Amino acid sequence: MDSPSDLPQDPPLATSREPILNLPGALTAYIVLIAAIHLRVLLPEDWDTLIIDLFAFVPKRYDPTLMDGAFPGGTPAKVWTFVTYSLLHANLTHIGFNVLWLLPFGSALARRFGAFRFYLFMAVTAAAGALAHLLTHEHALAPMIGASASVSGTMAAAMRFAFVKGSFLSFSRGDADVAARVPALSLSRALRNPRVLAFLAIWFGVNIVFGAGGLSIGAEGANVAWQAHIGGFVAGLILFALFDPITHVRDDAAPALPSDVIDR
Repeated sequence: MDSPSDLPQDPPLATSREPILNLPGALTAYIVLIAAIHLRVLLPEDWDTLIIDLFAFVPKRYDPTLMDGAFPGGTPAKVWTFVTYSLLHANLTHIGFNVLWLLPFGSALARRFGAFRFYLFMAVTAAAGALAHLLTHEHALAPMIGASASVSGTMAAAMRFAFVKGSFLSFSRGDADVAARVPALSLSRALRNPRVLAFLAIWFGVNIVFGAGGLSIGAEGANVAWQAHIGGFVAGLILFALFDPITHVRDDAAPALPSDVIDR
């Protein structure tokens, strides 16, 4: 009789598994940076206040009637706070809400752009959100913090390719890396697509409701800076092509039937 060791053995079961969250490195590093910066809440209160004063976006800082030194950081802070405010958050709920939206949209964009373009895009859309907030809150003293303007920008930019056949919001989604690199729609085609238009209507509707209702996500008593969200969103939608390394679908090269490109 054969011993057990002499009998043919079944091949070992594969032990490799797909990770639950397969995030691109650029997005992972961005989230880790935000979380690390939020450890400022463990510092003494006066230190935390100084960090907010130095790096949050305060419209009053740009009042031309103020003397130099009225705000910490002086003139250089007038430049860096257009971006640095986006790395500060009120609490873990504030961070969690932004990360929740970054997981699908930020992941697709980070894979498509690569790390350098992705970080530059986040900075540009943050600045656009700050500019929109400045124009609508002139002389306001309340500091604005949070990555929501940049997150809104990623959502808008992703709309340029999210519904294209094979992409991450299409009905025929492929591999994540492949899905993030499908040819994007031109802005004019995107704005004629029913699914993109439906997304835009819902997104703007939600932000208007939050703004009109004075609702808050984050620190108690702090309203949503919905104008900054819109600034980041519009910038992301329009400026996407400047960052995108993938060849776009041109209007003059598009197929006659939208269903050939857009997965329905």
